[in-house]
Amino acid sequence: MAAPLLSAALRGGRAFGTAAALCRRAAPLGPMPNEDIDVSNLEALEKYRSFTRYFRLAEKESRKPRWWKTYRQHTSPQPEPKTDISLVRDKPSRAKEIKDRKRVLRENRQNAEMERAARLRTALIPLDEVRAEWEKTSGPFHKQRVAQHCGIFRDLFKGAMFTPWVTLGVEYSQEDEHLVPVYYGNIVTPSEASSPPAVSYEADKGSLWTLLLTNPDGHLRDTDSEYLHWLVTNIPGNDVKSGKEICHYLPPFPAMGTGYHRFVFLLFKQDCPIDFSEDVRPMPCHSLKMRTFSTFDFYRKHEDAMTPAGLAFFQCRWDSSVTWVFHQLLNMREPVFEFVRPPVYHPPQLKFPRHQPLRYLDRYRDTTEPTYGIY
Repeated sequence: MAAPLLSAALRGGRAFGTAAALCRRAAPLGPMPNEDIDVSNLEALEKYRSFTRYFRLAEKESRKPRWWKTYRQHTSPQPEPKTDISLVRDKPSRAKEIKDRKRVLRENRQNAEMERAARLRTALIPLDEVRAEWEKTSGPFHKQRVAQHCGIFRDLFKGAMFTPWVTLGVEYSQEDEHLVPVYYGNIVTPSEASSPPAVSYEADKGSLWTLLLTNPDGHLRDTDSEYLHWLVTNIPGNDVKSGKEICHYLPPFPAMGTGYHRFVFLLFKQDCPIDFSEDVRPMPCHSLKMRTFSTFDFYRKHEDAMTPAGLAFFQCRWDSSVTWVFHQLLNMREPVFEFVRPPVYHPPQLKFPRHQPLRYLDRYRDTTEPTYGIY
């Protein structure tokens, strides 16, 4: 069958041509792995003799920089290093920590009463001392990880992060002399946070501080902006009442239907007295436009004279007291956000449906009669 076709083509038909494209393989960008191994003489290679020695050498080779990227480096790239804006603090000696730990263990072993109480399961753990020790050692790093997990650094400092070395205590007092503390993401209702809280922290004599309360989730018009709820500057020591109140306290007002909002307390340590005349709000300030704020811009403006040192935040959602804040303080209608469920989608009706259930036509009836939840 092929001979007539070939003869017809030679007699006057279109001539057949064959073209072969040669592909040239590009040279690698660097040395390839195992290219220095002579594969023709594998018996001359050094034997590992044990899995432990092989594993140790493999770990050593894996740490060497390579010109190529592994599959894990392509799929899970390392995050870019973030800027650390923490307070400068001397790192404690690791040898001194181990020495103190051994001393405490030695004293506990020599304490006969503690040994007897532990054996009889009657030993009481001093939780206040444990918390104080935690605040001095690993507490700041735990707070940093919680704040990073909740997106505090991402939304307030554009990715820069700091370690809260100064313990910031915030408590809201209630009418029944009950205190509602603010930790690191606990839930506080708007009615509980209706008045300014009591703020405490350790400060050296003669030091100056700035206290800030902001809501990065509540802006009604711009998702990248915040609402400033409280700003006190040039605080001498830890006496917040003696500081200059740039913006008076405004209770939380998370709108209905917007879920939980983060309210963040930030404590900055000042190197010297700062002029905050550009950030002053009128008294009283019940305008949301004037309350619009950006922590990142505020810090960039004064970053040469102050450093973030303390952190505490709580989560808050709508309750009945928010209505009073919108109507009485902000003098505006209360916004309500609802989820509008889209209508159920049905494909175009077929004139002759095949392999469909008996109630196929119920989807396309022009009636409000329920279809009993089948569709």
